[in-house]
Amino acid sequence: MNFDYSDTQEEIRRAVARLCGEFGVDYWRSCDEEGAYPEAFVQAMTDAGWLAALIPETYGGSGLGVLEGCIILEEINRSGGNGAACHAQMYTMASVLNYGSEDQKRRYLPKVADGSLRLQAFGVTEPDAGSNTLKTKTFAKRVNGGYVINGQKIWTSRFLQSHMYLLIARTTPLEEVRKKTEGLTLFLVDIAKAGASLKSKPIRTMLNHHTNEVFIDDLEVSDDDRIGEEGRGFHYLVDSLNSERLLVASESIGDGKWFTEQSARYANERIVFDRPIGQNQGIQFPISRAHMNLQAAELMRNRAAVMFDQGLPCASETSMAKYLASEASWEAGEACMTTFGGYGVASEYHVERKWKEARLFRTAPLSNNLILAQVAQHALGMPRSY
Repeated sequence: MNFDYSDTQEEIRRAVARLCGEFGVDYWRSCDEEGAYPEAFVQAMTDAGWLAALIPETYGGSGLGVLEGCIILEEINRSGGNGAACHAQMYTMASVLNYGSEDQKRRYLPKVADGSLRLQAFGVTEPDAGSNTLKTKTFAKRVNGGYVINGQKIWTSRFLQSHMYLLIARTTPLEEVRKKTEGLTLFLVDIAKAGASLKSKPIRTMLNHHTNEVFIDDLEVSDDDRIGEEGRGFHYLVDSLNSERLLVASESIGDGKWFTEQSARYANERIVFDRPIGQNQGIQFPISRAHMNLQAAELMRNRAAVMFDQGLPCASETSMAKYLASEASWEAGEACMTTFGGYGVASEYHVERKWKEARLFRTAPLSNNLILAQVAQHALGMPRSY
């Protein structure tokens, strides 16, 4: 076991940090206050090639592993930024890369790599199905040469900032399949071409996340828009979902490190009752606990990422990494809020913005309660609870 990062990985971390340094925390606060998409930052990340890190060199990317992708997103959040603005560009393409036709790979991946095509919108969750993807009601009816799709998706983030929409729909009714995981099919939809068949409604949230409801009315797609075989879509999602959990875990770790670094700095600087508040154990201990839990979460993240890159089964490990990282990050955020006291809720200190961002990852992209249920069943052999 080697717990050290390679020289290449450390150089990636430094290079991303330098780029993020050009977009300070005031840039992110401005985006937050205006509800603006951080277009300049995303373009800079694209131009530097970081969002194409996981695309093979054959298709215009860097051909790096998911652990390197994790480091990139961790560093964005550690700098005070928000990697969620562009993280889907790194993992949504996995379904095309792993299961798309060679024609689809050559048609789309080089454009995703150079940024001329944004593939960030992921249509999975539905209002009635929630985390139970197998209950998807959006249906793709077979017609000559393709499909007609009708349904509704929710929590489709960055739909308005994307050119393409990765969409999962039922092609066989649930009651007609042998296994619940069968009968779902994955499509890659050109949003502009779809026109009025795709209508979005932004969802106002407590943070600057750019998420939407999407209504799908008689959307016509061709067989060329289908990813892989009909009915195998759920299985194709797994790679994207596992990498998503690892990348989100990394953003949480980055947030957590930002919180602990800010907390330790402020605790040393803030003088109350004639001494720094960091001298008080009531301030020290929560920051220390959060720091230790973040270190442990980082090790779990790294183990899961290495397993993913080696092609090993890692569903439990990626889920546990996401759970541990998001919980440790939230703990660090709470400690930071306590350390800053009243200033924690003042936007000029940026704590409240990062605190809201950190809270999201305990719920999305997979509820931590659902992860606990999965671990109980699959890792510990306990009865299925859902």
